[in-house]
Amino acid sequence: MRSGMLKTPALATTSLAAAAGVLLLAFSGTAPALAQTSDLVSKTAFRVCADPANLPMSDRSGAGFENKIAELIASKLGLPLHYTWFPMATGFVRKTLQANACDVVIGYAQGDELVLNTNHYYTSAYVLIVASNSPLAGVTTLSDPLLKDKRVGIVAGTPPATHLARNGLMPKARGYHLMVDRRYEDPADDMLADLKSGAIDAAILWGPIGAPLVRASHPDLKVTPLLSEPTPPRLFYRITMGVRQGEKVWERKLNSLIRRNQSEINAILAKAGVPLLNDMGTGPLEVQD
Repeated sequence: MRSGMLKTPALATTSLAAAAGVLLLAFSGTAPALAQTSDLVSKTAFRVCADPANLPMSDRSGAGFENKIAELIASKLGLPLHYTWFPMATGFVRKTLQANACDVVIGYAQGDELVLNTNHYYTSAYVLIVASNSPLAGVTTLSDPLLKDKRVGIVAGTPPATHLARNGLMPKARGYHLMVDRRYEDPADDMLADLKSGAIDAAILWGPIGAPLVRASHPDLKVTPLLSEPTPPRLFYRITMGVRQGEKVWERKLNSLIRRNQSEINAILAKAGVPLLNDMGTGPLEVQD
């Protein structure tokens, strides 16, 4: 998820002719050729697609928590870690993973059709961020009457915006851009700066972005995961690694690595301040030391 954004599925259409062609191949003895896409995965390096300026998730210096997870997986594979850097904006998957410039995206929302998802390795949620001494510090849902007439920061086009509209909070809301190159524009940091200055009364960000930023630089702010919304859309998501469609062998290998190293992955995420939830998104995950 980047700049408060989840990577959501793209709309795609497939012609009946193309679908029929795939079925014909499957039954004509040529199907094994379709299974050979795993040969595209590098056997000499763990090749990762990542944003070069997307802290707290990733950056060129390797300081992000996704960088740390990549380092962990590379060490378990016994391979050097190699990055292809590209801003997490329009065309990211097409110009990196689909172009065979790399073999995995470390953080990807479950269910996206652009990639084949591994098993999820954590669950997190959008969060409400307010001043610790604010009258809003006890708010846990966007339907709380205390938010009426308040100025709420929201990344445009993200799921919480639907809840703001439903609860009549959009007229005074302040929108921040969704698809950006964070080398030049930083909606998350801008939103937190506006909260600190009093330009807005509350901020809503994707938890794995907002909570680590607050932990690192804003000790006077309070972060509350939004787990109690009674109506759709849900505000929690399971996060996977994304690989190329058809790379089932590679997906299974990563699934095994995730399963065997889950406690170390959890420790990386917890140290960064990522809000970790149980699989159903109903409460915090108990992380073992």
